[in-house]
Amino acid sequence: MRAHNERLVLSLVRQHGSLAKSDIARMTMLSAQTVSVIMRELEQDGLLVKEEPIRGKIGQPSIPMSLNPEGAFFLGLKIGRRSAELVLIDFVGTVRGMLHSSYLYPAPKETVAFVRNGIASLRQTLSAEQDRRIAGLGIAMPFELWNWADTVGAPRGAMDQWRSLDIRAEIQTDFAFPIYLQNDATSACGAELVFGRSGNLRDFVYFYIGAFAGGGVVLDGKLYRGPTGNAGALGSMPVIGPDGRPAQLIDVASIAILEKALKAGGRDASHLWTSPEDWGEVGPELDAWIDGSGTALAYAIASASAVIDFEAAVIDGWMPASVRARLVEAVAVALVKIDVEGLDIPRVREGTVGIHARALGGASLPLSERFLLGGAASSRET
Repeated sequence: MRAHNERLVLSLVRQHGSLAKSDIARMTMLSAQTVSVIMRELEQDGLLVKEEPIRGKIGQPSIPMSLNPEGAFFLGLKIGRRSAELVLIDFVGTVRGMLHSSYLYPAPKETVAFVRNGIASLRQTLSAEQDRRIAGLGIAMPFELWNWADTVGAPRGAMDQWRSLDIRAEIQTDFAFPIYLQNDATSACGAELVFGRSGNLRDFVYFYIGAFAGGGVVLDGKLYRGPTGNAGALGSMPVIGPDGRPAQLIDVASIAILEKALKAGGRDASHLWTSPEDWGEVGPELDAWIDGSGTALAYAIASASAVIDFEAAVIDGWMPASVRARLVEAVAVALVKIDVEGLDIPRVREGTVGIHARALGGASLPLSERFLLGGAASSRET
């Protein structure tokens, strides 16, 4: 575990791309000598590298330092309704390898086997020194997965096996590096915070629209998960449904609702899960889903804004970029129609990580816990 000031320096360098010692001293109010010692140690540990000197007119040239991509490696696992993803990233967040497994429903035994075999395969792509620098695996999955049985059309007995499985502990027995666990939508929020291009946002509410709608909360530049790890359970927020009656966000804005509409019309919906980059021509069902989801998300944003003064509301999901853009536009239109007197409504913007946000969010857990300020991983058992 890094000391606080080391984490502070690494967090600032990650945020700004590269910084000179004088910049860090000014930002942190630490003495120049203290900053020099910290950065020298981080360089010796292989976490920072020097860039080309910047020469000015007076004095010694300034030497910016940036994160060393080879400084550490992280694994991330997403367990979803129809598929699992395993990703390997380096210290700057570049994807070094990704594996995908599709299924009708998530089964514990097969999922654990996928993780063990997948990690072995990804580690074979690394040198011995790189392998030594694997800092952990983060698991992004819905809590209480066994409640999915009816929704995913799985045998209840098969899904009940998740009740007695502590997947974090099960996988930990095979590896020396630490394993972390977090709710999948909250993990996606963490990916936006750590890897996204969200500028200098410090406080934002985040919605991830996957098979089920969920989200997360960022406060003061840190992922906030609450005492049980379930803060930002936005899928449970009361909203107005398409019929004008109260509903939960998860029952309106989830992609599973779009799938249900397509199947009701006798249309194939498998491409929603297999081709997230391009759904092709979906038809009027997509138009109706975007309208209903946009209104529901608008009410969720207004409600959240009555509790916390957010700078922005960020929307991302398992969908093509063109659909995401339409959804964000629909939210903005719906917000104009809601009575928000007395509230400062945050600006609505698209997420910047995209379809792999949950897997990358899993990988961000060991990165945040071991090297950055404000780690928010959970050891909660499933």
